[in-house]
Amino acid sequence: MKTTSCLLLTLPFVVAPAWAISVTTPTNNAQVTTPFTLSATATVCSSKAVVSMGYSLDTSSNTTVVYAQSLQAAVTAAAGAHTLHVKAWGSGTSCDTDIAITVVTGTAATPTFSPAAGTYSSAQLVTLSDATPGATIYYTTNGTAPSTSSAVYAGAIPVGGTEVIEAFAVETGYTNSGVARAGYTITLPPPVVPPNAIAASGVQVLDTWIGNHDAGTPGTATGATTLVSTPSLSGSAREYASSYTDAGGEIYSVVYANDTVSTNFVYDGWVWIEAGSTIANLEMDSNQVMANGDTVIYAFQCSGYSKKWEYSGAGATWVASSQSCNPSTWTTNAWHHVQIEYSRDGSGNVTYQTVWLDGVGQAINATVPSSFALGWQVGVVQTQFQIDGLGASGSSTVYLDNLTISRW
Repeated sequence: MKTTSCLLLTLPFVVAPAWAISVTTPTNNAQVTTPFTLSATATVCSSKAVVSMGYSLDTSSNTTVVYAQSLQAAVTAAAGAHTLHVKAWGSGTSCDTDIAITVVTGTAATPTFSPAAGTYSSAQLVTLSDATPGATIYYTTNGTAPSTSSAVYAGAIPVGGTEVIEAFAVETGYTNSGVARAGYTITLPPPVVPPNAIAASGVQVLDTWIGNHDAGTPGTATGATTLVSTPSLSGSAREYASSYTDAGGEIYSVVYANDTVSTNFVYDGWVWIEAGSTIANLEMDSNQVMANGDTVIYAFQCSGYSKKWEYSGAGATWVASSQSCNPSTWTTNAWHHVQIEYSRDGSGNVTYQTVWLDGVGQAINATVPSSFALGWQVGVVQTQFQIDGLGASGSSTVYLDNLTISRW
């Protein structure tokens, strides 16, 4: 028996839309000025040839009609949000589409800055203003372009170091302004240590340094410290070799004086971060037990989390200043000069005044309560050098040299 085979060809089947209105301008969600141009076409509506087109604005029943398959019109509308209804008619049928638009009357003015961008010898309070009544100003200080998700300007911005402010203005009925940019450089003079100050020099060479895991950090940490001649500025730098899991932190500390009287301190040291170290925070602290037995904590760190200089606030919690710092951006295998100026009053309220990194001063100017009944020996003056790990696990090697802490 002879069989016959056949080849079945399956051809694609395209379903044409029952209707299609194409609006060229304006596009959906566009900002337009008045009058604006409406440009649209339609050929088929519910399988019927289009014989006329029209439009109306918002809920208006007043429809402008043209007897053609294309529509060109100059539309006038009040400022604000509107819905443009575009329609088409065929024999016994109709179809429509909606376009959302916002009519603007112009462009919002670009914000201005006072004082103007430039170099100053003291911290500045920068005010932003805009000539468009009622405009909202959005700004950034971290080098990213501002958007409507950025901070809303509500008052003067403190600038205590090198900083760039970028801002733009938004107001209903206006196109968003252009972005204004102002860069500020604050050249603060180095700390002044009076002649009567007591200077504890070469604190890094003391042989009583100890290390332990900071239980206030997660994970684990271990470390060892020793004196080395390389790298070194003085010939005797202290090496801190740490390893960690889950962002654990290792504290290295030493008691260097007994003093209940001094209320002003300047921390002055040189830091070297070895290449390959993974560091979240680099902390440089002092502690002093006052005559009443309360311990004053002068805690200060460069934070890779907030990317700011941070200080210890009420309840021993970290507070981010407005000044930028991130240990991951420090050049590795190089010495960095760190100077910190702080003081206290008789009740243990600490004022963090200024920090300098490689000669560039940044004003902190923050006062916080920072005394605690820890039961430490009266008069103890101690410094801590803490290194917090970054990530699940890793290690770091950091060196400290020429550490001088002056007090008066």
